[in-house]
Amino acid sequence: MQISATRKEFEGDYTIVTFPFTKIAKKKPEEIGEELGNYLVANVAEVKAFNVIKGFLNLVVSDSFWASFLDQIYDNPNYGQHSPNGEKVMVEFSSPNTNKPLHLGHIRNNLLGWSCSKIFEAAGYEVVRVQVVNDRGIAICKSMLAWQQFGNGATPESTGIKSDHFVGDYYVMFEQKFQEEYKVWQQSEVAKTLFEQRKKKELDEKEFYKEFKNTYFNEYSKLGSSAREMLLKWEAGDEATIALWRKMNGWVYHGFEETYKKLGVSFDKYYYESDTYLLGKDIIQKGLEKGHFL
Repeated sequence: MQISATRKEFEGDYTIVTFPFTKIAKKKPEEIGEELGNYLVANVAEVKAFNVIKGFLNLVVSDSFWASFLDQIYDNPNYGQHSPNGEKVMVEFSSPNTNKPLHLGHIRNNLLGWSCSKIFEAAGYEVVRVQVVNDRGIAICKSMLAWQQFGNGATPESTGIKSDHFVGDYYVMFEQKFQEEYKVWQQSEVAKTLFEQRKKKELDEKEFYKEFKNTYFNEYSKLGSSAREMLLKWEAGDEATIALWRKMNGWVYHGFEETYKKLGVSFDKYYYESDTYLLGKDIIQKGLEKGHFL
């Protein structure tokens, strides 16, 4: 017997195809549907109504059945759980940067990742939940530098600000200070000369400086230079820089954990970019030396 979910344009929950019974019953599909429907309504409490459309018998299941079904699920904490299948699966999710708080996109990824891990568990897998934390790089140095130059020793405790938001505020402050610096620089003779030399016909001055922003950061900006210098010090293992990095990352991690707790998610293993970046750096260097990369 072929049973499927009723198509949404018809009334019903389940549909039985009656065509296969015509040869045995020696009746039309519609007649078979009517007889089956009347019998089920009369003898099966869960079926409250039916309709027949050609060779398709659409059954309407009673509300009491669904209520009872949901009660059974609610009372069974192991509903849908499969026995362990001996296989292991890793689910990686969240994976934020440590220069700012978790945002809506991270919440989406957390809930999707956690949901996937629970589905795998229910299917019988041994699940390992991990995240890769992007805890180093120029973005992290921006928040560190802003706190170092403009923080005046403030802390999450002294300001009453959630610790990851506290660090994120300094990342935003860096961008604000950078924009102020950039705006002043645009009035300099160097900037005006560069504009005249490099401008394109289709770009006005405002559009030119918008496109030139990254070049300015990397080649002319004092704040950009300081951030890059801090990153180089971090890579060289400078004690003061490492200490500042650990302090501010610690604030961020504390804030992250507060959010994870509220969301009801947790992780079995953390991987940190700071532990693996040298491996990638070595691979890139070898590629450059062999001419694989330009």
